[in-house]
Amino acid sequence: MNGHLAAVVATGLGLGFGLWTVFARIPAMRRPTFADRVEPQLRSLESRSKLLAEDETSALFGPLERLFRLVLADVVGRLGRFNISVKGLRARLAQAGRNESALEFRAVQFLWAGAGMVVGLVLSLVLAWSGRTNAMVGFAFTIGFMLGGYLSYDYLLGIRIKRRQARILAEFPAMAELMALAVGAGESAGSALDRVARQSRGELSAEFAKVLAQTRTGVPLVTALGEFSDRLNVPALTRFVDGISVAVNRGTPLADVLRAQAQDVRDVAKRELMEAAGRKEIAMMIPLVFGVLPLTVVFAVFPGLALLQIGL
Repeated sequence: MNGHLAAVVATGLGLGFGLWTVFARIPAMRRPTFADRVEPQLRSLESRSKLLAEDETSALFGPLERLFRLVLADVVGRLGRFNISVKGLRARLAQAGRNESALEFRAVQFLWAGAGMVVGLVLSLVLAWSGRTNAMVGFAFTIGFMLGGYLSYDYLLGIRIKRRQARILAEFPAMAELMALAVGAGESAGSALDRVARQSRGELSAEFAKVLAQTRTGVPLVTALGEFSDRLNVPALTRFVDGISVAVNRGTPLADVLRAQAQDVRDVAKRELMEAAGRKEIAMMIPLVFGVLPLTVVFAVFPGLALLQIGL
């Protein structure tokens, strides 16, 4: 590699990294969390003036550190997926509703990586046989396909977790209403939970069945519900478990709390639907402006131009 080629490669890498940094900071690529939404409403509680705040430019790299801090955090989070340990993986498998162990998941994930390596190696050999590539490009193909297979299996697990949580949230309002009816009829929280689990089908009813199975083995209902909340890691279900725990421990009315939680989940679903509709509306402007509008202009202007050419 001569000096000219090295300069071109360095310039390309710098340009790509800069564009990726700008793209990563776009608000559409970074969905705000609930804490980020609530934080502006709580800033008034801080009595200290921001003018007296410590200047962060005295850091080791100054403003450059603040610029790349978010990018470095994302890189560290992505590299955490390469960790072959099973710490944290059991919780993700429980969120996905999979009964396999963490070691079994890692074994299948390494099989995916091996399959990707084989595909990359075969492709590299075919390209090298045809004279279209060299050894370094073939090695990059092999490593790239191997990492792609390893990360793809983990990505599929993340997609399954999100879809399962969405199904649970969709099932929760109706089941909360059923529990409110049962509690309002005079049943206890455990009996209402048992009735709802027996009369319904779905992801949430299966989780309720696991909670009831734990209670039948001697585990207290509040403890089983706490493990259920930690296993699913859904904020709406966490509030649901807190309401049941307070009702069981202190004897407070539970029916109104369940109805209010069901209405809150419905409101959250409506708000997310409106936000998705707003994003889709902006995305629909791209084919409209660059596809439909130019064709409309052509169909409107072309007949007039044709008549002018005929007249001339």
